[in-house]
Amino acid sequence: MIDLDQHECVGSALEAAMQRWPNEICLIEADRERENCRLTYRDFDARGRSLARALEAHGFGSGERAAIIMSNQSKWLLSAYALFLRGGVLVPLDFKLTGGEHVQLLEHSESRVLVTEYHFWRNITRAHGFARLQLDLVLVTEAPENADLMGARRWEEFYGAGDPAIEARQRRDMACIVYSSGTGGRPKGCVLTHDNYLEQCKALTRLYKFAPGFRYLSVLPTNHAIDFMVGFFGPFVCGATVVHLRTLRPEFVRDAFPRYKITYMALVPMVLKNLERGLRQRIAALPPARRWLVQRLIRLNRALVGNRPNVKLSRFLLRPIHRAFGGHLRMLFVGGAFTEPETLEFFFDLGIPVANGYGLTEAGTVITVNDMRPFRSDSVGKPLPGTDVRIVSPDSEGIGEVAARGRTIMSFYLDDPELTSATIVDGWLMTGDLGRLDRSGHLQLFGRKKNMIVTSGGKNIYPEDIENAFVGIPVKEYCIYAADFLWPERVPASEQLVMVLRLEPGQEFTDALRDELESHNRRLPDFKRIHGFTLWNEDFPRTASMKVKREQLAQEIRSNLQRQTALVEI
Repeated sequence: MIDLDQHECVGSALEAAMQRWPNEICLIEADRERENCRLTYRDFDARGRSLARALEAHGFGSGERAAIIMSNQSKWLLSAYALFLRGGVLVPLDFKLTGGEHVQLLEHSESRVLVTEYHFWRNITRAHGFARLQLDLVLVTEAPENADLMGARRWEEFYGAGDPAIEARQRRDMACIVYSSGTGGRPKGCVLTHDNYLEQCKALTRLYKFAPGFRYLSVLPTNHAIDFMVGFFGPFVCGATVVHLRTLRPEFVRDAFPRYKITYMALVPMVLKNLERGLRQRIAALPPARRWLVQRLIRLNRALVGNRPNVKLSRFLLRPIHRAFGGHLRMLFVGGAFTEPETLEFFFDLGIPVANGYGLTEAGTVITVNDMRPFRSDSVGKPLPGTDVRIVSPDSEGIGEVAARGRTIMSFYLDDPELTSATIVDGWLMTGDLGRLDRSGHLQLFGRKKNMIVTSGGKNIYPEDIENAFVGIPVKEYCIYAADFLWPERVPASEQLVMVLRLEPGQEFTDALRDELESHNRRLPDFKRIHGFTLWNEDFPRTASMKVKREQLAQEIRSNLQRQTALVEI
């Protein structure tokens, strides 16, 4: 691994990696059965430098801001590398946003350069407010041959000869502006420094080893804080390989594991749950005798490894399962939202440990992570090395707001000193999440502070905590609200809890499903029980990390359903 203590900025560390491992494969881009490109560090460096030289000739230099709006592909990482070589500030934007939302964030970030895919650029030019943008240069990828580029230039034809002038940056300088959430209202541009990234990378690679020959499968958007770190910067400064898939169809994701001998992959909980569901179905479909044998081997594996993973032993005992994952998978990483303990235990029993973590964009990526010493499914792990965590104003059960401090915490919110001062208090990042630290230093989460419901009896109710009690009910998705929050009528029964159910396509609400809901409900204390449910016929709106946008969903329900007709009591 590159010694990150010897570097002042992200660009310098990446450049050193190119020189140290010139012949190692750093990036593979695949689209279904076709492999679009396979680049060594030498190849990647040459292409990145050519792009940086062209940016230099255009006048782009130190401290200027450039946005990238692209799906996972080699051009994303090459563009980021070129921008860092020129000392630029990267603004990675979510490609799933609308053209209008892109316009808002491009304007707020004051980006002067934009690198994007042709169809995203076309949407941006048609969006309200586009005329206000002051873009000096737009590079578009994969544009049709005779397409109207609307003032943009083709990425593929934008290159320069000779070495660019490398612009050095200091650790305290701005490296990225990352938008953490929400675009319809108040933009939250987290300003992350080079020191934030260098220190976070150093801490993570201390816990989880990357090296030449290791391969990371990138399925999360690279603009996401998790994948930017563990799917770009981290693997590169360790000489490892990143494998990008241009499709996320399950059959091609499954094929990528054995095809590319994947070592690591980061997932959001929803994708991990789908993977679990598929594995359970495959085991259940085995002939009875073989299914019995597999189940006994799974139990034997868990008994032998205890609470410390032993991947070599598990690969030997459960060879067919590990062979389906390519035989080289060491670990999965999951974060971004709540992960069911049963799911973590299922994969651990198979000998595929899942490092469950917790973090925020404001913290660079990760605050806590399970280091597997020992494996714990009931927490989000211990604080990352170099990060302090404390609980602010804990109640009688030790639950309070999680606060974090360390060198990975952002500097400030862009152009928002008021929000910054409310979020970073005496050097501590106030996360807005409610948690508790146990005696061993593991963090347990209970939900968002703003979602907490306080009853007239003084009881604190966390919707996420109640949702955990209904894990396994056979529906597509569900969410808990206070009835008065969905329909603010201030009626006497305002503290009643409501479950919003989204059924699977073609599924009907049956007596059996009602019985299952009532069975789960009876296990809860009286003050935590739901009093009714309402059916919602559209997929829940979600963030890039697949968290439910609770306020947006509530607004949609409030606008389309009436309490008197939609709420069914149980």
